[in-house]
Amino acid sequence: MLSRRTVLVAAAGLATGGCARASGVAHGVSVETHEFVSAARGGRTTRWTLMRPRGAGGTLPVVVALHGLGGDHGYVPAIGGAAALAAAGTPFALVAPDGGTSYWHPHDGEDAGAMVTDELLPRLADHDLRSDRIALIGWSMGGYGALRLAGLLGPSRVAGVAAVSPALWTDPASASHSGFDDAADYRRYSVMGDQRKLDGIPVRVDCGRSDPFADAVRSYRSGFAHRPGGGFSFGSHDRGYWRRVLPAELTFLGGTLAA
Repeated sequence: MLSRRTVLVAAAGLATGGCARASGVAHGVSVETHEFVSAARGGRTTRWTLMRPRGAGGTLPVVVALHGLGGDHGYVPAIGGAAALAAAGTPFALVAPDGGTSYWHPHDGEDAGAMVTDELLPRLADHDLRSDRIALIGWSMGGYGALRLAGLLGPSRVAGVAAVSPALWTDPASASHSGFDDAADYRRYSVMGDQRKLDGIPVRVDCGRSDPFADAVRSYRSGFAHRPGGGFSFGSHDRGYWRRVLPAELTFLGGTLAA
């Protein structure tokens, strides 16, 4: 966990308009916080957490982690990301940006998806990270976002994707207005029926059996020509479930990056 002192140092940097960089170590994993002003997000200051195994040499591959509605860049450390990253086997970095509430597509005056692809990824080379071929993981809203961005970038850029309890709906009438303005917006940005866009990308989709999205996730999984990895297990739409399945998901993504 970050110490109280590093949090205060970061806060001081923000107060003076500087580029805050807080750092700490947990489970043999270094944790840093960086920020930039995102044009894609309407000029919002966007923080992002960088987690990487200490002592890992060379340019590391990256898993981009997308938080759910109400979350932020600190979500991955909060659900045990350091321990899961340390146990993943294959060395890689986790990069987790702020994404607001736009569902990682153009919505409410910002486009967090474009922020990831056009602004965040090009910055990673400055941190000895590889951005030409990445993996993606996301939870709830971010699970949907990870599937959408993987489809946009395609197999030449995406080594693997893991969607955890993705926020999916089978029709526009039931879709959340937090994510889609209307039926036309849903049809434009929904990933339902677009499974072919992920051809050539290893896919894992996990969901708790008691999750309110379980039926839609089951429908989505059945739409692949080859059933994706993961599946259903005990749990609901909460941190307890997400913390429990995270080690297996990061091990899966590490394997795709190493392939």
